[in-house]
Amino acid sequence: MFPGNFLPEKKPGPGLPPRGFQMRICIIGCGAVGSLFAAHLAKAGEVEVWAYDLWKEHIEAIGRHGLRLSGAADFIARLHATSSPQELPRCDYGIVATKAIHTRSAITQTAHIFDEHSAVCSVQNGVGNEEIIAEHVKYVIRGTTFPAGHPIAPGHIGYDIKGDTWIGPFEPTNTPYNRVEELAAIITRSGMNTIGLRDARGAQWTKLIFNAATNPVGALTLLHHGAATRFGPTGQLSNDLIAEGEAVAKKLGIELHGDARELVQKGANAAGKHKASMLQDVLAKRQTEVDFMNGAIMKEGEKLGVPTPLNRALWQLIKGLEHSWRDPS
Repeated sequence: MFPGNFLPEKKPGPGLPPRGFQMRICIIGCGAVGSLFAAHLAKAGEVEVWAYDLWKEHIEAIGRHGLRLSGAADFIARLHATSSPQELPRCDYGIVATKAIHTRSAITQTAHIFDEHSAVCSVQNGVGNEEIIAEHVKYVIRGTTFPAGHPIAPGHIGYDIKGDTWIGPFEPTNTPYNRVEELAAIITRSGMNTIGLRDARGAQWTKLIFNAATNPVGALTLLHHGAATRFGPTGQLSNDLIAEGEAVAKKLGIELHGDARELVQKGANAAGKHKASMLQDVLAKRQTEVDFMNGAIMKEGEKLGVPTPLNRALWQLIKGLEHSWRDPS
């Protein structure tokens, strides 16, 4: 156990519990991205940080030696880490950073640590995660994050790309905006710039379109992000996928938060040879998040009458690849 700082008493706003005790934040899913949040928050020392993950070797290494980041930042942070949901205390905030395919099981295992004052924020890929989380907790925060990393060893995460995070209320849960502002400020003070938005759908869909245009292309060609962007045929494919996603967002009435093409170029110009998460999954023969990326754009397009043939084709190819690992016959 590691001691933390205690926050001074302050008058709570709507949706906020009384202060005078130490605030706790639980990172649910302490893989690459979750570890970036956990390490920064723990290093800052403003809140008590708990990390929950089923990767036992990683959790045990954090308990023995702390959580190390290297690359875009290099430090070791001390925090509470466990693979047992029964060990988790009541928390003020949750940050869900699991793969989208694990959202339901993760929030089911941890929902008991959140009460009527707690708020849980998704920083996951794709769309649809907030709806699942809202089945189990009162207040949900919609989030989109661009920092990226990869596991180097248990207890050690490579910090590949810095970037901003945007969060906002998940509309169906009527999350008080001061919960969004408080969490954004805490994360920003820890060293990861986080912007609160009253409507975060535009930021989320911009990231969704970016992911759907880059992740499956890299996964199917085995090219890292920069190489896939610079190679003419795959670069054009990404641009065409972006156009399909933009058409769906426009029909939904969502104003995008920037141009996904610029994000693709920014990622391509980053130092190193970053492998997108879907490529990492394919190399490890793990189930991907394609249902929450290209699959989500395809389904929304079907509902709205917007054609998305390229997103459908890439979804079909990735699903076929996944099937080959389970039943090659």
